[in-house]
Amino acid sequence: EALSGHPEYWSYWHGAGGYSGVALLLAKSRFPEEPRFAHPTFDMETRIVTAEAGPYFFSSIYVPNGGKDYAAKISFLEGFRAWTRELSERTGPSVLCGDLNIARTERDIHPKERKPDQIGARPQERELLEEILAPGLVDVGRALDPDNDELFTWWAPWRNLRQRNIGWRIDYVLASEPLAARATASAVQREYGTSDHAPVVIKFDE
Repeated sequence: EALSGHPEYWSYWHGAGGYSGVALLLAKSRFPEEPRFAHPTFDMETRIVTAEAGPYFFSSIYVPNGGKDYAAKISFLEGFRAWTRELSERTGPSVLCGDLNIARTERDIHPKERKPDQIGARPQERELLEEILAPGLVDVGRALDPDNDELFTWWAPWRNLRQRNIGWRIDYVLASEPLAARATASAVQREYGTSDHAPVVIKFDE
């Protein structure tokens, strides 16, 4: 459904009360024609919305945490993987972003937070994430900041972990390779907002 109060944006919120839910907002100044919003068939619990705007394709995604139903998380990721293979056949630029609830590598978890066989860091999950990327998507945040071992986007809300930057990198902006090559800056705004996640902001050249 459309969001009110943001007339300068094409906006869409896909949610069910206070549980999960995702949104997309596209500036009308950049995309003057109304986008086509949709949901892939593997969507569950209102966790993915897509938008086609001219040659561009956007998606906001919230992968299940897996703590209560690990099998459902794996099923969602398998659907995500098959979908990105179909998406790779598009010729226009694509951007997929959101909370993927997977730390891609060990360096994406602060050493104090690493535990054996913890959900969000299991080999099965990481393998699926690599297969999602494989058809031609780039992890833009890491590509622009390859040597940063303190690049995190989520912190457990206790013991001042956010202030101490003891966290996980589980929020991503994935872009098709030609568009990713035009990325010029990436920032995790750890000081912004009240969520336990921080905004990830990527800038692209026109």
